[in-house]
Amino acid sequence: MRHSVLFLICIVLQPAHAGERPNFILFIADDVSWNDWGCYGNPAARTPNIDALAADGMRCSNFYLTASSCSPSRCSIITGRYPHNNGEACELHRPLPSHLTKFPQRLKEAGYFTALAGKDHMPQRSPHEDDVWSLKKGGTVPGNSGGEGHWLDVVRARPKDQPFFFWFASLDAHRDWDADRQWDAERYGPKHRPENVVVPPFLLDDSVTRQDLASYYNEITRFDYYVGQVIEELRRQEVLDDTVILILADNGRCFPRAKTRLHDPGMKSPLVIHWPNGLASNNVNCTQLISAIDLCPTILSLAEVAVPGSVQGISLGPVLTRNLEGGELARRYAFSEHNWHDYQAHGRAVRTADGFLYVRNARPEMGWLGPADSISSPSHVSLREKLKENAESLTAEQRDTFVEPRPSEELYFTPDDPHQIRNLIQDVRHASTLEELRGTMNRWQDETGDSVPEDLSPDYFDRLGGYLDSATGQRIQGERVLGTPPGADRRADWIDAAGPR
Repeated sequence: MRHSVLFLICIVLQPAHAGERPNFILFIADDVSWNDWGCYGNPAARTPNIDALAADGMRCSNFYLTASSCSPSRCSIITGRYPHNNGEACELHRPLPSHLTKFPQRLKEAGYFTALAGKDHMPQRSPHEDDVWSLKKGGTVPGNSGGEGHWLDVVRARPKDQPFFFWFASLDAHRDWDADRQWDAERYGPKHRPENVVVPPFLLDDSVTRQDLASYYNEITRFDYYVGQVIEELRRQEVLDDTVILILADNGRCFPRAKTRLHDPGMKSPLVIHWPNGLASNNVNCTQLISAIDLCPTILSLAEVAVPGSVQGISLGPVLTRNLEGGELARRYAFSEHNWHDYQAHGRAVRTADGFLYVRNARPEMGWLGPADSISSPSHVSLREKLKENAESLTAEQRDTFVEPRPSEELYFTPDDPHQIRNLIQDVRHASTLEELRGTMNRWQDETGDSVPEDLSPDYFDRLGGYLDSATGQRIQGERVLGTPPGADRRADWIDAAGPR
């Protein structure tokens, strides 16, 4: 299998038409879980434009992020590297080292017009943003603070004599919700009704949670509307067929047991790919295991730009142009990590192509409550109040948000346990799988330079206050104390080895 993977990586990718390079648009939704789009089976969240692109393209059903946290996830995508190999950028709000390359810079050097419009959230020490982006614009405009306000402007004003790469990142659907008060029914249709939403099994099915989800769906529909506006403009300019469209999210929904978690509600993302002149076929459900770090080498390879040696992902070119399925695997493993995001943490996960998830937790004494904006949400407060009132009335899925201490190891088989509740660590029937994945994790951490510093960044919010005893966690007074990032002692930001793939 290793030889076949190497063979796929070494394939020389050719554009659809000789002498032409495709354009690219990367749409990134903010805090949206994989199953909250219509084309991924949600019957209530309206995403007609994304659904149409999936029907005429490819829907990836096993795409995983490397971090369920905004800036570490985005930095990982744009460098093609695991979070701890991005230095201190593995933690929320901390910058990329100056020596690492954001891949749009390579595209720009190769003649592409590159633009970022909307949310950035990828700071870099000694930045040379002019080297990366031909144009940068924010996303907030009167009547819409969702981050999509300048997408159409960029597409219309682009130089027509250059191929283009656009990084279009919304603020939808990041809390606090603002689409409700900015709603334009003529554009977006009616607001979502609480009685129609799909309540995940780890949340309470009550009126408070349903309204919270309805507001969240409104943000998703607004994001979808602006994706559709860009698609129509590309069609008007007659460049849609030559443009690779990729639509994904940076991490899971900002609700309990999702954002910042290593389990699927936090780490699994939708990924829709549309490219009429390049995909082997349309209306495809791609079941290949895909990591977010694979997007960087995929785009560079399709643009006929050399992939830097620092990139740890693999190109999906063969998956797109040959629609690989069956026994031919692009990758066997996908790795993810959870580092500081409001609270101290060090979690690692590996997923297999056949559906196993292994989780390793270096701080099991600390609960995985979620980020501060989730803890203060109506859905979390409702769940916590029910826990205080009668813990026995909650299901195992609902109680999992509050488990403390947590297991130091977890093993799940997702096809039989889609919500990843039944920990198989003690199940002798899976002893060989557990041994394999422990070894795989050991090898990955060793080869990529991961480590567990004693002085990890501490909590920024009061853990007890955010857990049970108050409606919101209280921010700890004083300046935020920064700890040693994972891998710093091994200079992991200078290590390019990818580990098992």
